[in-house]
Amino acid sequence: MASSIRVRATSNGDITEVQALIQHPMDTGLVKDSKGEVIPAHFIQQLKFECNGKDVFVADWGTAVSKDPYVKFSFKGAKKGDELKISWTDNKGGSDTTTAKIA
Repeated sequence: MASSIRVRATSNGDITEVQALIQHPMDTGLVKDSKGEVIPAHFIQQLKFECNGKDVFVADWGTAVSKDPYVKFSFKGAKKGDELKISWTDNKGGSDTTTAKIA
């Protein structure tokens, strides 16, 4: 199965910029389908980015995040060629992990 995470990480001197797009429905549990049935809540609870064994970005999310969330941030302490590990877990036990080399 293909990863649900698309990521790009680029280093410019001391700063690494990360952009990630995560495919996920992020259902709130408050919306009804065409039959009037409530669509159960299904959302990412934690998103984590690690570099060189250290957490560089951790987000604890709830139902207020939109479908297919996009994240952009920067951090210090990495260099070109380092590996960035990205992972998420959701409220139904689903998860995904991928890695990206910093360019």
